[in-house]
Parts: sequence; C-alpha cells; structure tokens
Amino acid sequence: MLARKRWAATFGVAVATGLAMTVLTPASASAATTTLCALQSTTVAGGAYTVQNNEWGSSASECISTDGNADFRVVNSSISNATNGAPGGYPSIYKGCHWGACTQNSGLPVQVSAMRSGKVTTSWNTTQGASGAYDVAYDVWFNQSATTSGQPNGTELMIWLNHQGSVQPFGSKVATTTVNGVSYDVWFGTQGWNTVSYTRTSPATSVSNLDLAGLTNDAVSRGYIQQSWYLIDIEAGFELWQGGAGLATNSFSVTVNP
Repeated sequence: MLARKRWAATFGVAVATGLAMTVLTPASASAATTTLCALQSTTVAGGAYTVQNNEWGSSASECISTDGNADFRVVNSSISNATNGAPGGYPSIYKGCHWGACTQNSGLPVQVSAMRSGKVTTSWNTTQGASGAYDVAYDVWFNQSATTSGQPNGTELMIWLNHQGSVQPFGSKVATTTVNGVSYDVWFGTQGWNTVSYTRTSPATSVSNLDLAGLTNDAVSRGYIQQSWYLIDIEAGFELWQGGAGLATNSFSVTVNP
C-alpha cells in the first residue's frame, strides 16, 4: 500500500491501497526493466528495498522504471499541480515498513533512544536537472509504537537535498542549524502528526554515509520526536509538482548497525 502526508490529507507522499502491479520490458538477455505507473510498487535488490511510484495526488500520466537494483528513473511525467498545494506523487525507494508493507531483514524498527552515532546510515546518489517543479528528499518516518499497518502517528522527518521551482516544505521555517558539518534550514508543521524538514542550504546531488542520528537527535531536542518512539521507514525520492522526467536514483542504501 502506498500512502503519505501533508497539508491536511494532501501535500506529500501519500501511499495508496491496492495490489501493486508491474510491467516487465526486456532490457537485455540477462536483465529486465520493471515499469511502474500510478500506485504500483516492486521489490528490488533481492527484497532489501522496495521501489514505489506512489502517484497519489494526480491522475496524469507518470511512470518510473527500475532494473531490479536499488535504483529507479522517472521515465515520463505529465503531472502539473499548483506549487502552493500538494505534489502529485513521490516516486521513491525505501527500506523498512511503509504503511505495513515491509522490506526483508531491514534491521528496523530502531527505538529513538538507541539512535547513537553510526547506528543508522544512508547513502543516495541522484541525477537531477529535469525540468519542472519538484524536491529531492528523504522521507523518514517515526511511529509511537514499533509497528503500524497505516499512517505513522509520530513524526515525519524530511531531508531536502535540493529542489527546483517555487516549492517549499510543509509548515513554517523555525531555525537554521548545522548538523554534522552541514547547514540546514528547519521547517515544522503539524496535522495530526509532526512534519519536520531539514533543507540543505547548499544543494547536493548525493550524500554518502549520512548519519541519521544527528538529525534525529536535533529533532528530539526541539521536542518534535520522543525518545520512546521508533524509526520504522527510510524513503528517498522526488516529490513531483510539475514534470520531473529524467530524475533518477542511481543508487541507494541504508545500513542498520547492531
């Protein structure tokens, strides 16, 4: 099931219900390309990750493809949403449990009180520069209990690497801070759950071994996340308001250490 967030049942990656379907197109004698449209998803990298198209806020033609590794590309997008409202979708890749759909052997959940430095790290390499209006962002979900089959009831923590067009995070800007040597603007809003967004002041196309403890603990210090809650899902992708064809996740990984 795909689902997601923001602006009172809008703004963000909403995952939808229904069975995921895939279309297989031979790419070579040894590999196949899976094309996902609308609200389709597929497991990749032997089940370690799930790629989801998650077009929840638009009915326009929009599809992604993956070669079965931890990657995907936006192959077409006619999404054309107003940039002062919700995006049309969030094509993305994740590890963990997304609305009850879980990847294999993820190492999650992890209780926030156990989020020491190096406990959970992630790397993400992207291709950007597509026309349109979109962000390039992680969507990290915390729940008040260790599991949930639906909308997480804790905090949604977004990490914006970059964006194009007149789009901005949900809520209001509340601070500028530096975490692990990187400067971020901090945005916060609530609508039944907290949404805190850390937007890089210097845009990036990739991150390597990003330590989630730093940003999580900063959010804890601001009162947005509780130590008793659980990290259950780590997603990375592109919120699409307009266009976005050509955006790509070239590689993605999450490591949960003992």
